[in-house]
Amino acid sequence: MKDVLLIALFAFLGAAAAGLLGAGVLRLLRHRSLVVSLSVVAGVAVAAMLAGTLTVAWAMFLSSHDLYVVTTVVAMAALVSLATAVLLGRWVAAHSRELTLATRSFGDGGTFAAPTGQPTAELAELARELAATSAKLDSSRERERALEASRRELVAWISHDLRTPLAGLRAMAEALEDGMAADSGRYLRQIRTEVDRMNGMVGDLFELSRIQAGSLTLTPARISLYDLVGDALAGVDPLAREHGVRLIGDRIDEVPVEVDGKEMSRVLGNLLINAIRRTPPDGTVAVAAHRSDGGVVLSVTDGCGGIPEEDLPRVFDTGWRGSHARTPPAGAGLGLAIVRGIVEAHAGRAEVRNVQGGCCFSVTLPAA
Repeated sequence: MKDVLLIALFAFLGAAAAGLLGAGVLRLLRHRSLVVSLSVVAGVAVAAMLAGTLTVAWAMFLSSHDLYVVTTVVAMAALVSLATAVLLGRWVAAHSRELTLATRSFGDGGTFAAPTGQPTAELAELARELAATSAKLDSSRERERALEASRRELVAWISHDLRTPLAGLRAMAEALEDGMAADSGRYLRQIRTEVDRMNGMVGDLFELSRIQAGSLTLTPARISLYDLVGDALAGVDPLAREHGVRLIGDRIDEVPVEVDGKEMSRVLGNLLINAIRRTPPDGTVAVAAHRSDGGVVLSVTDGCGGIPEEDLPRVFDTGWRGSHARTPPAGAGLGLAIVRGIVEAHAGRAEVRNVQGGCCFSVTLPAA
Protein backbone atom coordinates (compact mmCIF):
# COMPACT_ATOMS: atom_id res chain seq x y z
CA MET A 1 0.00 0.00 0.00
CA LYS A 2 2.90 2.31 0.80
CA ASP A 3 4.45 1.73 -2.63
CA VAL A 4 1.16 2.59 -4.34
CA LEU A 5 0.93 5.86 -2.43
CA LEU A 6 4.51 6.74 -3.33
CA ILE A 7 3.87 6.01 -7.00
CA ALA A 8 0.73 8.17 -6.93
CA LEU A 9 2.63 10.97 -5.21
CA PHE A 10 5.51 10.96 -7.70
CA ALA A 11 3.07 10.79 -10.66
CA PHE A 12 1.04 13.69 -9.23
CA LEU A 13 4.11 15.84 -8.66
CA GLY A 14 5.35 15.31 -12.20
CA ALA A 15 1.94 15.92 -13.78
CA ALA A 16 1.33 18.98 -11.57
CA ALA A 17 4.59 20.53 -12.66
CA ALA A 18 3.68 20.02 -16.31
CA GLY A 19 0.17 21.36 -15.68
CA LEU A 20 1.41 24.52 -13.99
CA LEU A 21 3.84 25.12 -16.83
CA GLY A 22 1.05 24.60 -19.35
CA ALA A 23 -1.27 26.98 -17.50
CA GLY A 24 1.40 29.67 -17.68
CA VAL A 25 1.85 29.10 -21.41
CA LEU A 26 -1.92 29.24 -21.97
CA ARG A 27 -2.10 32.54 -20.09
CA LEU A 28 0.65 34.01 -22.25
CA LEU A 29 -1.03 32.79 -25.46
CA ARG A 30 -4.67 33.44 -24.44
CA HIS A 31 -5.18 36.01 -27.22
CA ARG A 32 -3.76 33.81 -29.97
CA SER A 33 -5.58 31.54 -32.41
CA LEU A 34 -7.73 28.60 -31.30
CA VAL A 35 -5.27 26.30 -33.08
CA VAL A 36 -2.49 27.42 -30.72
CA SER A 37 -4.68 26.99 -27.65
CA LEU A 38 -5.77 23.48 -28.62
CA SER A 39 -2.18 22.52 -29.39
CA VAL A 40 -1.06 23.77 -25.98
CA VAL A 41 -3.88 21.84 -24.26
CA ALA A 42 -2.92 18.64 -26.09
CA GLY A 43 0.75 19.24 -25.32
CA VAL A 44 -0.01 19.83 -21.64
CA ALA A 45 -2.00 16.58 -21.43
CA VAL A 46 0.79 14.55 -23.00
CA ALA A 47 3.50 16.39 -21.03
CA ALA A 48 1.66 15.73 -17.77
CA MET A 49 1.41 12.04 -18.60
CA LEU A 50 5.06 11.93 -19.67
CA ALA A 51 6.25 13.80 -16.57
CA GLY A 52 4.31 11.56 -14.25
CA THR A 53 5.49 8.42 -16.03
CA LEU A 54 9.14 9.46 -16.09
CA THR A 55 9.05 10.51 -12.44
CA VAL A 56 7.67 7.13 -11.42
CA ALA A 57 10.11 5.35 -13.74
CA TRP A 58 13.08 7.15 -12.19
CA ALA A 59 11.81 6.44 -8.72
CA MET A 60 11.46 2.75 -9.59
CA PHE A 61 15.02 2.65 -11.00
CA LEU A 62 13.91 1.18 -14.35
CA SER A 63 16.59 0.07 -16.76
CA SER A 64 17.68 2.40 -19.53
CA HIS A 65 16.01 0.19 -22.12
CA ASP A 66 12.67 0.15 -20.31
CA LEU A 67 12.85 3.91 -19.74
CA TYR A 68 13.58 4.40 -23.46
CA VAL A 69 10.56 2.27 -24.42
CA VAL A 70 8.26 4.19 -22.12
CA THR A 71 9.54 7.52 -23.42
CA THR A 72 9.11 6.44 -27.04
CA VAL A 73 5.52 5.32 -26.46
CA VAL A 74 4.65 8.58 -24.77
CA ALA A 75 6.36 10.60 -27.55
CA MET A 76 4.30 8.82 -30.23
CA ALA A 77 1.14 9.54 -28.26
CA ALA A 78 2.22 13.17 -28.05
CA LEU A 79 2.69 13.42 -31.82
CA VAL A 80 -0.73 11.92 -32.53
CA SER A 81 -2.39 14.17 -29.93
CA LEU A 82 -0.74 17.29 -31.29
CA ALA A 83 -1.67 16.42 -34.86
CA THR A 84 -5.28 15.81 -33.84
CA ALA A 85 -5.39 19.07 -31.88
CA VAL A 86 -3.96 21.03 -34.83
CA LEU A 87 -6.44 19.51 -37.29
CA LEU A 88 -9.38 20.14 -34.96
CA GLY A 89 -8.20 23.67 -34.26
CA ARG A 90 -7.79 24.49 -37.95
CA TRP A 91 -11.27 23.09 -38.67
CA VAL A 92 -12.93 25.07 -35.88
CA ALA A 93 -10.96 28.21 -36.76
CA ALA A 94 -11.98 27.98 -40.42
CA HIS A 95 -15.66 27.73 -39.53
CA SER A 96 -15.22 30.53 -37.02
CA ARG A 97 -13.81 32.77 -39.78
CA GLU A 98 -16.81 31.90 -41.98
CA LEU A 99 -19.12 32.84 -39.13
CA THR A 100 -17.19 36.10 -38.66
CA LEU A 101 -17.55 37.03 -42.35
CA ALA A 102 -21.28 36.21 -42.29
CA THR A 103 -21.73 38.31 -39.15
CA ARG A 104 -19.83 41.22 -40.71
CA SER A 105 -22.15 41.27 -43.73
CA PHE A 106 -25.25 41.29 -41.56
CA GLY A 107 -23.76 44.03 -39.40
CA ASP A 108 -23.30 46.16 -42.52
CA GLY A 109 -27.05 46.09 -43.18
CA GLY A 110 -27.36 42.79 -45.01
CA THR A 111 -29.10 39.58 -43.99
CA PHE A 112 -27.23 36.97 -41.96
CA ALA A 113 -26.85 33.62 -43.71
CA ALA A 114 -25.52 31.00 -41.31
CA PRO A 115 -22.68 28.86 -42.71
CA THR A 116 -23.58 25.19 -42.97
CA GLY A 117 -21.97 22.43 -40.96
CA GLN A 118 -20.81 24.12 -37.76
CA PRO A 119 -18.17 21.91 -36.06
CA THR A 120 -19.32 22.45 -32.46
CA ALA A 121 -22.66 22.77 -30.71
CA GLU A 122 -21.62 26.16 -29.32
CA LEU A 123 -20.88 27.62 -32.76
CA ALA A 124 -24.12 26.14 -34.12
CA GLU A 125 -26.07 27.74 -31.26
CA LEU A 126 -24.29 31.06 -31.90
CA ALA A 127 -25.21 30.86 -35.60
CA ARG A 128 -28.87 30.23 -34.71
CA GLU A 129 -28.91 33.19 -32.34
CA LEU A 130 -27.30 35.43 -34.96
CA ALA A 131 -29.88 34.29 -37.53
CA ALA A 132 -32.70 35.11 -35.10
CA THR A 133 -31.15 38.50 -34.36
CA SER A 134 -30.81 39.17 -38.09
CA ALA A 135 -34.49 38.39 -38.60
CA LYS A 136 -35.43 40.77 -35.80
CA LEU A 137 -33.24 43.49 -37.27
CA ASP A 138 -34.77 42.99 -40.71
CA SER A 139 -38.22 43.31 -39.17
CA SER A 140 -37.14 46.45 -37.30
CA ARG A 141 -35.65 47.97 -40.46
CA GLU A 142 -38.82 47.22 -42.38
CA ARG A 143 -40.91 48.70 -39.59
CA GLU A 144 -38.69 51.77 -39.47
CA ARG A 145 -39.00 52.24 -43.24
CA ALA A 146 -42.78 51.95 -42.97
CA LEU A 147 -42.87 54.45 -40.11
CA GLU A 148 -40.65 56.85 -42.01
CA ALA A 149 -42.92 56.57 -45.04
CA SER A 150 -45.91 57.20 -42.77
CA ARG A 151 -44.21 60.29 -41.33
CA ARG A 152 -43.52 61.66 -44.79
CA GLU A 153 -47.11 60.99 -45.84
CA LEU A 154 -48.34 62.61 -42.64
CA VAL A 155 -46.31 65.77 -43.25
CA ALA A 156 -47.52 65.95 -46.85
CA TRP A 157 -51.16 65.34 -45.91
CA ILE A 158 -51.11 67.72 -42.96
CA SER A 159 -49.62 70.39 -45.20
CA HIS A 160 -52.35 69.77 -47.78
CA ASP A 161 -55.16 69.66 -45.21
CA LEU A 162 -53.99 72.86 -43.52
CA ARG A 163 -53.14 74.79 -46.65
CA THR A 164 -56.55 74.24 -48.26
CA PRO A 165 -58.71 75.63 -45.41
CA LEU A 166 -56.20 78.42 -44.79
CA ALA A 167 -56.55 79.51 -48.40
CA GLY A 168 -60.33 79.45 -48.01
CA LEU A 169 -60.17 81.39 -44.76
CA ARG A 170 -57.97 84.00 -46.37
CA ALA A 171 -60.36 84.39 -49.31
CA MET A 172 -63.40 84.69 -47.03
CA ALA A 173 -61.61 87.15 -44.74
CA GLU A 174 -60.65 89.32 -47.74
CA ALA A 175 -64.23 89.18 -49.04
CA LEU A 176 -65.57 90.29 -45.66
CA GLU A 177 -62.92 92.98 -45.40
CA ASP A 178 -63.75 94.37 -48.86
CA GLY A 179 -67.48 94.16 -48.25
CA MET A 180 -67.91 91.73 -51.16
CA ALA A 181 -69.64 89.00 -49.13
CA ALA A 182 -73.32 88.84 -50.03
CA ASP A 183 -74.11 86.69 -46.96
CA SER A 184 -71.62 87.59 -44.23
CA GLY A 185 -73.34 85.30 -41.73
CA ARG A 186 -72.72 82.25 -43.93
CA TYR A 187 -69.08 83.27 -44.36
CA LEU A 188 -68.64 83.60 -40.61
CA ARG A 189 -70.22 80.21 -39.98
CA GLN A 190 -67.95 78.65 -42.60
CA ILE A 191 -64.91 80.30 -41.00
CA ARG A 192 -65.96 78.90 -37.62
CA THR A 193 -66.36 75.42 -39.12
CA GLU A 194 -62.91 75.49 -40.74
CA VAL A 195 -61.30 76.80 -37.57
CA ASP A 196 -62.92 74.01 -35.54
CA ARG A 197 -61.67 71.42 -38.03
CA MET A 198 -58.11 72.74 -37.95
CA ASN A 199 -58.27 72.92 -34.15
CA GLY A 200 -59.22 69.25 -34.11
CA MET A 201 -56.27 68.39 -36.35
CA VAL A 202 -53.86 70.29 -34.13
CA GLY A 203 -55.35 68.59 -31.06
CA ASP A 204 -54.84 65.17 -32.67
CA LEU A 205 -51.21 66.04 -33.45
CA PHE A 206 -50.64 67.12 -29.85
CA GLU A 207 -52.24 63.94 -28.49
CA LEU A 208 -50.21 61.75 -30.82
CA SER A 209 -46.98 63.51 -29.87
CA ARG A 210 -47.73 62.86 -26.17
CA ILE A 211 -48.37 59.19 -26.88
CA GLN A 212 -45.23 58.70 -28.94
CA ALA A 213 -43.13 60.59 -26.39
CA GLY A 214 -44.45 58.36 -23.59
CA SER A 215 -45.78 61.34 -21.66
CA LEU A 216 -49.45 60.34 -21.75
CA THR A 217 -50.66 60.41 -18.15
CA LEU A 218 -53.55 58.10 -17.31
CA THR A 219 -55.96 58.37 -14.38
CA PRO A 220 -57.56 54.91 -14.18
CA ALA A 221 -60.90 54.45 -12.49
CA ARG A 222 -63.29 51.52 -12.24
CA ILE A 223 -66.21 52.19 -14.58
CA SER A 224 -68.87 50.16 -16.35
CA LEU A 225 -68.25 49.42 -19.99
CA TYR A 226 -72.00 49.75 -20.57
CA ASP A 227 -71.95 53.37 -19.39
CA LEU A 228 -68.78 54.13 -21.37
CA VAL A 229 -70.27 52.83 -24.61
CA GLY A 230 -73.62 54.50 -23.94
CA ASP A 231 -72.00 57.92 -23.55
CA ALA A 232 -69.95 57.42 -26.72
CA LEU A 233 -73.01 56.42 -28.75
CA ALA A 234 -74.92 59.44 -27.50
CA GLY A 235 -72.05 61.70 -28.51
CA VAL A 236 -71.91 60.47 -32.13
CA ASP A 237 -75.66 60.08 -32.66
CA PRO A 238 -76.02 63.49 -34.41
CA LEU A 239 -73.23 62.61 -36.85
CA ALA A 240 -74.84 59.22 -37.56
CA ARG A 241 -78.20 60.89 -38.26
CA GLU A 242 -76.51 63.37 -40.59
CA HIS A 243 -74.96 60.51 -42.58
CA GLY A 244 -78.07 58.32 -42.45
CA VAL A 245 -76.26 55.57 -40.54
CA ARG A 246 -77.95 53.37 -37.94
CA LEU A 247 -76.19 52.81 -34.62
CA ILE A 248 -76.69 49.46 -32.87
CA GLY A 249 -75.45 48.92 -29.34
CA ASP A 250 -77.64 46.20 -27.87
CA ARG A 251 -74.87 43.64 -27.30
CA ILE A 252 -73.04 45.38 -24.48
CA ASP A 253 -72.28 43.29 -21.39
CA GLU A 254 -72.21 45.20 -18.13
CA VAL A 255 -68.62 44.37 -17.27
CA PRO A 256 -66.34 46.66 -15.24
CA VAL A 257 -63.04 47.96 -16.58
CA GLU A 258 -60.36 50.04 -14.93
CA VAL A 259 -59.43 52.70 -17.48
CA ASP A 260 -59.01 56.42 -17.93
CA GLY A 261 -62.57 57.39 -18.82
CA LYS A 262 -61.58 60.48 -20.80
CA GLU A 263 -58.98 58.70 -22.93
CA MET A 264 -61.15 55.64 -23.56
CA SER A 265 -64.03 57.91 -24.57
CA ARG A 266 -61.65 59.34 -27.16
CA VAL A 267 -60.85 55.82 -28.36
CA LEU A 268 -64.52 54.95 -28.77
CA GLY A 269 -65.28 58.32 -30.34
CA ASN A 270 -62.49 57.92 -32.92
CA LEU A 271 -63.60 54.39 -33.81
CA LEU A 272 -67.27 55.36 -34.10
CA ILE A 273 -66.63 58.55 -36.10
CA ASN A 274 -64.34 56.65 -38.45
CA ALA A 275 -66.94 53.88 -38.86
CA ILE A 276 -69.80 56.33 -39.49
CA ARG A 277 -67.86 58.28 -42.12
CA ARG A 278 -66.83 55.08 -43.94
CA THR A 279 -70.30 53.52 -43.89
CA PRO A 280 -72.67 54.42 -46.76
CA PRO A 281 -76.14 55.86 -46.04
CA ASP A 282 -78.66 53.34 -44.70
CA GLY A 283 -75.71 51.30 -43.42
CA THR A 284 -75.20 50.06 -39.90
CA VAL A 285 -72.49 50.57 -37.30
CA ALA A 286 -72.68 48.00 -34.50
CA VAL A 287 -70.94 48.16 -31.12
CA ALA A 288 -70.47 45.07 -28.97
CA ALA A 289 -68.64 44.33 -25.73
CA HIS A 290 -68.09 41.09 -23.85
CA ARG A 291 -65.73 39.37 -21.46
CA SER A 292 -63.26 36.85 -22.91
CA ASP A 293 -60.35 34.77 -21.67
CA GLY A 294 -57.92 37.53 -22.68
CA GLY A 295 -59.84 40.33 -20.94
CA VAL A 296 -62.68 42.58 -22.07
CA VAL A 297 -63.24 42.91 -25.82
CA LEU A 298 -64.93 45.98 -27.29
CA SER A 299 -65.67 45.91 -31.03
CA VAL A 300 -67.00 48.38 -33.61
CA THR A 301 -68.23 46.90 -36.89
CA ASP A 302 -68.95 49.13 -39.89
CA GLY A 303 -70.17 48.73 -43.47
CA CYS A 304 -67.19 50.20 -45.31
CA GLY A 305 -66.91 47.25 -47.67
CA GLY A 306 -63.65 45.98 -46.19
CA ILE A 307 -59.99 46.96 -46.28
CA PRO A 308 -57.53 45.48 -48.80
CA GLU A 309 -55.57 42.66 -47.18
CA GLU A 310 -52.24 44.31 -47.96
CA ASP A 311 -53.36 47.45 -46.06
CA LEU A 312 -54.55 45.70 -42.89
CA PRO A 313 -51.10 45.78 -41.18
CA ARG A 314 -50.88 49.56 -41.80
CA VAL A 315 -54.31 50.58 -40.57
CA PHE A 316 -53.04 51.81 -37.19
CA ASP A 317 -49.93 53.49 -38.62
CA THR A 318 -49.58 57.24 -38.31
CA GLY A 319 -50.98 59.00 -41.36
CA TRP A 320 -52.70 55.98 -42.93
CA ARG A 321 -55.98 56.95 -44.63
CA GLY A 322 -56.58 54.12 -47.07
CA SER A 323 -57.54 54.68 -50.66
CA HIS A 324 -60.18 57.35 -50.01
CA ALA A 325 -59.61 60.84 -51.37
CA ARG A 326 -57.75 63.26 -49.12
CA THR A 327 -60.64 65.67 -48.84
CA PRO A 328 -62.57 66.87 -45.81
CA PRO A 329 -63.71 65.36 -43.60
CA ALA A 330 -61.16 62.63 -44.21
CA GLY A 331 -58.89 63.89 -41.44
CA ALA A 332 -55.14 63.61 -41.18
CA GLY A 333 -54.98 59.87 -40.59
CA LEU A 334 -54.21 60.25 -36.88
CA GLY A 335 -57.36 58.87 -35.29
CA LEU A 336 -56.49 55.17 -35.46
CA ALA A 337 -52.87 55.80 -34.47
CA ILE A 338 -54.19 57.60 -31.37
CA VAL A 339 -56.54 54.67 -30.70
CA ARG A 340 -53.66 52.19 -30.72
CA GLY A 341 -51.47 54.43 -28.56
CA ILE A 342 -54.12 54.94 -25.88
CA VAL A 343 -55.11 51.25 -25.85
CA GLU A 344 -51.49 50.09 -25.54
CA ALA A 345 -51.00 52.62 -22.73
CA HIS A 346 -53.79 50.70 -20.93
CA ALA A 347 -51.83 47.42 -21.48
CA GLY A 348 -54.35 46.40 -24.14
CA ARG A 349 -54.23 45.83 -27.88
CA ALA A 350 -56.14 47.13 -30.91
CA GLU A 351 -56.83 44.95 -33.93
CA VAL A 352 -58.81 45.04 -37.17
CA ARG A 353 -60.18 42.32 -39.43
CA ASN A 354 -62.45 42.19 -42.43
CA VAL A 355 -65.98 40.90 -42.01
CA GLN A 356 -68.82 40.50 -44.48
CA GLY A 357 -69.63 43.93 -45.90
CA GLY A 358 -67.12 45.86 -43.83
CA CYS A 359 -64.49 45.57 -41.13
CA CYS A 360 -64.42 45.08 -37.38
CA PHE A 361 -62.15 47.09 -35.09
CA SER A 362 -61.66 45.40 -31.74
CA VAL A 363 -60.05 46.69 -28.54
CA THR A 364 -59.00 44.22 -25.85
CA LEU A 365 -58.51 45.61 -22.33
CA PRO A 366 -57.47 43.88 -19.11
CA ALA A 367 -60.42 42.87 -16.99
CA ALA A 368 -60.90 44.86 -13.78
